[in-house]
Amino acid sequence: MSNDPDFDVFTDEPRKPKRSQSNGVAPRGPRFNLVSFNELSVGSSAVYLVKGIIPKAGLVVVWGPPKCGKSYWIFTLMLHVALGREYRGRRVQQGMVVYLALEGQDGFGARAAAFRSRYLDKGGDVPDFFLIKERTDLVRDHRALIQCIATQCEGNPTAVVIDTLNRSLAGSESDDKDMAAYVRAADAIREKFNCAVIIVHHCGVNVSRPRGHTSLTGAADMQISVKRDTDKNIIATVEYAKDGPEGAVIASKLEPVELGRDQDGDPITACVVMPVEDGAAPASAAKTPSGRKENKVLRTFRDAFVEAVDTDGTTICVRGDGPQVKAVDVAKVRAEFERRYVTGEADPKKRAGASGKAFRRTMAELPAQFATETRDSRELIWKVD
Repeated sequence: MSNDPDFDVFTDEPRKPKRSQSNGVAPRGPRFNLVSFNELSVGSSAVYLVKGIIPKAGLVVVWGPPKCGKSYWIFTLMLHVALGREYRGRRVQQGMVVYLALEGQDGFGARAAAFRSRYLDKGGDVPDFFLIKERTDLVRDHRALIQCIATQCEGNPTAVVIDTLNRSLAGSESDDKDMAAYVRAADAIREKFNCAVIIVHHCGVNVSRPRGHTSLTGAADMQISVKRDTDKNIIATVEYAKDGPEGAVIASKLEPVELGRDQDGDPITACVVMPVEDGAAPASAAKTPSGRKENKVLRTFRDAFVEAVDTDGTTICVRGDGPQVKAVDVAKVRAEFERRYVTGEADPKKRAGASGKAFRRTMAELPAQFATETRDSRELIWKVD
């Protein structure tokens, strides 16, 4: 084999002459940059916007039933980010916030006035915060949105809030292709600005999980549920965090504020989000509806999934072009679950009925760490890292 640099080391034939760069076009570099293991290190910069609640960059889903206070809560949280103020004893990285108010747009002026009355001194700090009210189809409009933010704002936003998913999606929340396109549009915003993209979303008839296809929750870096407790407090709980601790609970209440009088002399009021007196959720809020039995079912489900994926799992690309995961047919998990499920029923039919009911309930209330996708008439399930 020739050592002549003009010969190809693999074919031992003369190399093809390189195209001249006399036209001034620089040669293209490699599409991918390989980083060696020894170059991987722990960064010292902050990886959060609000410590333990909102990551510095990533996709965040904030979900809950209608009228639970989720929009009020995330609006107030983001104003703390825009001000760079500590939130409930948690450190905050200050930065610009862009908020797409696609439901109840006209009420945000009153919410801002209520926030000023409780959190801002007259003539004091002004939040680095911008509101967008125009109707939006995120899949169609995300490039225009990126351009508008880039040209009208000084610097990049640290967070873009989309309130709500339903009002920013032209397709179906339950369609895998529509939701895959929506996630890609949200990812494009995140990648452009290296920011947090926060999607406010509803639950469906099943109040235990976000509405629609699981590809959204499967792609989320953090998932936060918001609901009301028996005292009408707003309870926000970090259900899932990709690179941090889970389980943080923030308890708030809505406090009415009188802002003035209308043309008829009647009071104009709005609500502002304030901490619950003790700053913590009531003990009952941390309990699951089914208590100890729910824990047993979930443990059985997780063990069944691990066994099934180890035995029959296959590697797939999420949504066809997403990250690679090891998934398994839900039917395999169910078979393993029913084999492991322990019940006091002696009758085989009743025992099978009880295990089947428990499995269906778990799938309907699927923990945030799991995601599913229907492919070739098979429902696949995998664990989100």
